[in-house]
Amino acid sequence: MGFYGDVIVPRLVHLAMRNTRLLPYRERVAAAAQGRVLEIGIGSGLNLPFYSPAVNEVLGLEPSARLIAMAQRAAHESAQRVRLVEGSAEAIPLDAQSVDSVVTTWTLCSIPNARAALAEMRRVLRPGGRLLFVEHGRAPDAGVRVWQDRLTPLWRRLAGGCHLNRPIRAMIEDAGFAIDHLQAGYMAGPKAFTFMSEGAARPR
Repeated sequence: MGFYGDVIVPRLVHLAMRNTRLLPYRERVAAAAQGRVLEIGIGSGLNLPFYSPAVNEVLGLEPSARLIAMAQRAAHESAQRVRLVEGSAEAIPLDAQSVDSVVTTWTLCSIPNARAALAEMRRVLRPGGRLLFVEHGRAPDAGVRVWQDRLTPLWRRLAGGCHLNRPIRAMIEDAGFAIDHLQAGYMAGPKAFTFMSEGAARPR
């Protein structure tokens, strides 16, 4: 990826994800996880403090070696057993039906092949398991969508592949999930960047 992608982007991701306005979303999503958890794009481990005692293991999947190194520090302080795995969400290195919860927080925007990644998440979930997510994505307002489409090509290059305009609910449902509940709306900030979808889904 080069110096920018390998060194600068992980640091920018870490700083951006520490935004205090994201904390309530992060806390709710992580707190809903149970059992053996697979966190997709664990980043620097910012979700780890919010997992409850109902979680007995966290498997943290992350493609960036530099972010894995940052997450190691958070893993050492976690109350849960944490195993960090460098790898791609499009090819999750786990057996089918082997986890109880899959957690994604602001991750689907940047996975190159999100359709393949969601299919993999569905594969590794046990029957009755849940996908727990909060993602930013395509806004319902036509004027905002115009700006999302205009900004995404440049933003994607600057922000590690992040797309502003992915239709989160449709992507999850098209991958074979049934939505249990979904809350969607704008967070404070520029609307092109802040339409959030938070919820849970189960494999159909």
